[in-house]
Amino acid sequence: MVQEDSGGDAEAILPPWLYLLSAFLSMEPSDSIISISRDCGGGAITESVQNFVWEHCISRVDRKAHAPYIRSFLKKFILEIESEGAVVVDELYEELAFYMASLKGYNFKGDSRIVRKISFLYPPDHVEAQICQNPKKVVAPLYCSLNMLEGDTGCSLWPSSLFLSEFILSCPELFSMKSCFELGSGVGLVGICLAHVKPTKVVLSDGDLSTLANLKVNLDLNQMNAHVECLHLPWESALENDLQNLKPDIVLGADVIYDPQCIPHLVRVISALLTTKKSNSIHGDKDNEFFVASRGKPVAYIASVVRNIDTFNYFLKVAKEANLRVVDITQNVKMYDFLPYMRSYQRSYVRLLEICYSFH
Repeated sequence: MVQEDSGGDAEAILPPWLYLLSAFLSMEPSDSIISISRDCGGGAITESVQNFVWEHCISRVDRKAHAPYIRSFLKKFILEIESEGAVVVDELYEELAFYMASLKGYNFKGDSRIVRKISFLYPPDHVEAQICQNPKKVVAPLYCSLNMLEGDTGCSLWPSSLFLSEFILSCPELFSMKSCFELGSGVGLVGICLAHVKPTKVVLSDGDLSTLANLKVNLDLNQMNAHVECLHLPWESALENDLQNLKPDIVLGADVIYDPQCIPHLVRVISALLTTKKSNSIHGDKDNEFFVASRGKPVAYIASVVRNIDTFNYFLKVAKEANLRVVDITQNVKMYDFLPYMRSYQRSYVRLLEICYSFH
């Protein structure tokens, strides 16, 4: 299943070096890696830092698969070292020369996928980290798109999926022994994290067939095909009876509130999925305003970046008309930082919504 590492190696890599390695494998922007490199070198990109980047980062990835990323990174990394008047180790120069010569004129447009390894690093105060001698982490390799700007958004990593994944790992008790269903699963990161917290069932869905095919490849890459189901689910044509027969305890979605034309279909799908146990509606229990899932009620958790306030408000309006109660619980969740190395990830931009039926 999920590739899990409890740090059993005799020479475990510790922060900030672990952050540097994780940032490189997740293909963080070059500026982020340069910043972490300075942390490792006490403010400068020392020769020891350069050797670490060469030995633990560049030397351990597939040259062809990561060619555009490594070439771009090396150019900026070496330029940064040279601008400080520092010595650049020979291996970095030689590697850059290899990419500049052998990849000259190479067309990367055909290679639209690249493997990013997302490492969720358990913070020291997390209960599961406290029982491990060395840093505990969950690593998820994912085929992602290089062509997001060309419309290949379903195979891209979005901030909301990172946030939702951290939420799952921060609150595993909410999802353990529950049947979980995700809408718009994309590359499958949320599903991989779900499998880690021992739910009874995980079903991932997407309305785009090419995205669904990539999702299945990622599940296979993470050895999870036997544990997770995949479903082609275009919201506009989904049948209510089919949705109700799925009977999930928890519905999840990351960055699914984006298109006003899709919102009525999205709300109808969420409503149908939550209808399966409608008789167990929430009334009373005022002492526990949040976390409906902890009380055994069907619930949806939607993580979203509000890019257009009118679209978001329209979602709230349609949800209210469907008798759905939407509560922003972002500030009420104890979230752990599992991605301290991912400096491009703006966690504060994401909102976490809890959705359930509201009866009066």
